[in-house]
Amino acid sequence: MEPTWDIRLYDAFCREEWDDFVRASRNGTFLFLRDYMEYHADRFSDCSLMAFRGGNLRAVVPAHMGGRAFCSHLGLTYGGVVTDRKMTAQGMLELFEAIILFLRERLGADTWIYRPVPYIYADYPSQEDLYALFRWGGQLVARKISSVIPAVENYGFSTLRRRKVRKAERAGFVVVQDEDYAAFWKVLEANLSERHGARPVHSLAEMEMLHARFPEQILLYRVCEAASGQTVAGCVLYVSRNVVHVQYIGSTAEGRAHGAVDLLFHRLISQVYRDVKYFDMGTSVEEDGRVLNEGLIFEKEGFGGRAVVYDTYRIDLGEDEMGWRDIWF
Repeated sequence: MEPTWDIRLYDAFCREEWDDFVRASRNGTFLFLRDYMEYHADRFSDCSLMAFRGGNLRAVVPAHMGGRAFCSHLGLTYGGVVTDRKMTAQGMLELFEAIILFLRERLGADTWIYRPVPYIYADYPSQEDLYALFRWGGQLVARKISSVIPAVENYGFSTLRRRKVRKAERAGFVVVQDEDYAAFWKVLEANLSERHGARPVHSLAEMEMLHARFPEQILLYRVCEAASGQTVAGCVLYVSRNVVHVQYIGSTAEGRAHGAVDLLFHRLISQVYRDVKYFDMGTSVEEDGRVLNEGLIFEKEGFGGRAVVYDTYRIDLGEDEMGWRDIWF
């Protein structure tokens, strides 16, 4: 018979143990390393958990508290339970029971907001948590659809996208990989403001800091005019073991008119990252997935992308329920 689960709050003294576990886990990425999680510690009250069994660390839960809601972690793209290779379905059911008891009795939480790690990031099948969510009454409350291209076999670019790649080449655009985040940020901020009335989640200073902490995982690619060097498009990539994820992308009016993004994706997908398992071009939805941006997803599907979902679930832990929408900062 397996020993009972011992749930503990993360403590700064456990930083090295936490990071070592994430690196060796079957479904963790660099977003769960403390140097990434803590860059916005002023905005989130960290409440991450470490789960031990038989004295050994077997799982971690990146999380914070928002009111009486325990959230896996709204400052990250995804969260959930990060596990070792020994985790089983029964073990996950028992872990959920231990965590829920801990949340009720130790933290006074009445809601658990759960965002699982999408399957494409895992080194080995790791969806025991989805079964546990079902067994514990987890309700799907948001579903974002992301366009992902598998390296092994993909549909390739559509005729329209190939035509735009040739147009960008005729315009004399070139793709460069460098650290001039300031040049790209001007394009990105103007793009988001003019087209969506929004701003990047990260400031320029935050992105430069994160790149300095993770120089091999956070990379910038720009499309420039060959003669002037002016930035007409670009993207920031988050590179993990199995997935290249497009965190930000933007272009100028000139870049859009001449297919700069098409050239950029063609270079990244067919050359630079052709051997990575999945190239994730990001989500194309609004209002937590209830509205599909048809124009945006049409472009991504033209590159060969097809759907992988990023989900959010809610488990109600007791009475006096707090709606999950109320816990955003």
